[in-house]
Amino acid sequence: MSYRPEETDSFTPFAAGLITGLAAAAAALIARRAAAVMSVGAGHSAKHRALDFAAGIMQPKYPLQAMSTWLNGFHFYADDMGRQVEAHHFCIHLRHDLHQCVIFDSNAPGARLIGIEYIIPEERFLQLPEEEKRLWHSHHYEVKSGVLVAPGIPELAERAYFKDLVTTYGKTFHNWQIDRDDFPYGAPQLMMGFTQDGQVDEAAVAARDKRLKVSHENRKRKRYDIPVGDIAPGANAWESGTSLQTRLEEVPFDPRR
Repeated sequence: MSYRPEETDSFTPFAAGLITGLAAAAAALIARRAAAVMSVGAGHSAKHRALDFAAGIMQPKYPLQAMSTWLNGFHFYADDMGRQVEAHHFCIHLRHDLHQCVIFDSNAPGARLIGIEYIIPEERFLQLPEEEKRLWHSHHYEVKSGVLVAPGIPELAERAYFKDLVTTYGKTFHNWQIDRDDFPYGAPQLMMGFTQDGQVDEAAVAARDKRLKVSHENRKRKRYDIPVGDIAPGANAWESGTSLQTRLEEVPFDPRR
């Protein structure tokens, strides 16, 4: 194989451009992470802010880096549909039958961590004990209504994602009652999802749509033909007229180790 100087000459600018581009991307990523870290922590001392900055740049955070999907929707407290909360989910598809999501009140550096949600397919839900099923809600209506969205990704990709999500079930607890308190008081609260028109606060959804530049009505039209079966018995327990909710209980302490 003969040596051709022109091939080396043509490759060198490409390699230099690639390296320059990668370096610029890395610098931009570091700058974004630095800006995010420094934008929170109001009232912290300069020392603590410097430590936060260093940790934010240097430490690997693999569970956070594995979060691949941002979903936005609305939950209500399992014992009070009048208390509705916008929820930003950041999810990991941990295995074929389980998503796990952390929930914040926004997608901003200073967002408050307000809850968690586990999501499973119908096949896994059907295997749960009957009492456990009462903690879970369906996603059928949330998807078909367009209320649940994945902001920032192409609609074709979002549609493919929701074709899989539409028949799943979620178990959600919020540990910060942001509709009432400016601090995470009390026990985590069981949350539920909507199942038909007329339940969700339309003004809140419209405000969300405007802020995130999405349209749930447009999503609803485009998801019309996504197939969905019947909701499995045992989910959405509140529809029976009673529900479950967490309460703190005084119990004896066992000192054995």
